[in-house]
Amino acid sequence: MRAVAQRVAEARVRVGGQVVGEISGGLLVYLGVGAGDDEAAATYVADKIVGLRVFEDAAGKMSLDLPTVGGAVLLVSQFTLYGDVRRGRRPSFERALEPVGAEALYRRVEALIRTRGVMVETGVFRAEMLVESINDGPVTILIDSAREF
Repeated sequence: MRAVAQRVAEARVRVGGQVVGEISGGLLVYLGVGAGDDEAAATYVADKIVGLRVFEDAAGKMSLDLPTVGGAVLLVSQFTLYGDVRRGRRPSFERALEPVGAEALYRRVEALIRTRGVMVETGVFRAEMLVESINDGPVTILIDSAREF
């Protein structure tokens, strides 16, 4: 499972011109689910997202996490995180999990983040989305549940 987490001042996602998810501060997280991902991967990624210490304390050091600062997550499905361009210019998505399984694990990550006391907004799985964000920093972190990448 792969996630790209961006610290944001605000973010929203639109589908068909309508805002379907919006946060005023926290993390915009793009989440891709790969073939072979399971409950352990979902738990690992959810724990990392909630526990990322990327928010500044009074001294200006990045040492605070989402629960401490009262931040939220905007979780957006992003199978293209598994795009492989090593053999050409057109990405191959063979390593992405099929949609039914991917949605189940995407929903599981969403639920796990919620159970850790963090508000979660989402996009619409498999929809064409417009994502707007105002990055704070910028701070962008890659999370990968694979032991090696």
